[in-house]
Amino acid sequence: TGTEALRGVSLQIESGEFFGLLGPNGAGKSTLIHCTTGLAQPTSGSIRIFGHDAIDHYEEARLAVGLAPQEPNVDHFLTCAETLDYHGGYFGMPRRDRQERSRELLDAFSLTSKKDERTRTLSGGMKRRVMIAKALSHEPQILFLDEPTAGVDVELRKGMWEVVRTLRAAGVTVILTTHYIEEAEEMADRIGVINKGEIILVEDKATLMQQLGKKRLKLHLLGKVTAIPPGLSDYNLELTADGDQLIYTYDTKSERTGITSLLGDLREAGIRFSDLDTTQSSLEDIFVSLVRK
Repeated sequence: TGTEALRGVSLQIESGEFFGLLGPNGAGKSTLIHCTTGLAQPTSGSIRIFGHDAIDHYEEARLAVGLAPQEPNVDHFLTCAETLDYHGGYFGMPRRDRQERSRELLDAFSLTSKKDERTRTLSGGMKRRVMIAKALSHEPQILFLDEPTAGVDVELRKGMWEVVRTLRAAGVTVILTTHYIEEAEEMADRIGVINKGEIILVEDKATLMQQLGKKRLKLHLLGKVTAIPPGLSDYNLELTADGDQLIYTYDTKSERTGITSLLGDLREAGIRFSDLDTTQSSLEDIFVSLVRK
């Protein structure tokens, strides 16, 4: 009977938007991208890319799409410059235009010094950059980045995102899947979460952080404690392993955070603290919570 990789997915992404698609391994992220870009044939449903039917009129839709897949897809016997040039030619770009475009991309991705080297000699991070540059060779309107920075060091990752920011400013639609959730948190306008083939949430990132985010109040104690006093059990406090910090999690949307009464009850219990600080839940915290549910 096969495997049902996607189930009832309904999603609309606006032109010029940066959309982050998050989900655990095997959730259906890559399958969704493959169906959209023509690498997989969906058994039902419809997909439209800038008005073009991506199933029945694949050629027109594909012209608008650039894809940097999760797995390396470069010809090991071509040089970096040839890889970009041939890809532009595949999409019908005139030779002069694609050569100029190749030079721009080699420079943008700091690959000019490697332009005459065969891709098989490059490091994993360099190959990843070539793949993204290749996806952009024909100047697509929408760019799919499937785990684009996997195996790429921090410095190269920063450089990549500078290029992506430039594309975004130029109006290119970017759809990102990533395991580095902080990247989605920094870059995305909206976040979609997929799990077991179903979209379980699509929300504006700022709204998502506000609606689902929790704040944590961390109290640095003057002396270590071995257990939380029974009188404080209603606060669901967390005691760190070394016994010198208490952590209180509260909802910023509630009319009462409970902090004032907590501080009073701590004083009554004889627990004193030297300092306190608060932190907001990250997108990663929210993502893990959603997937667990």
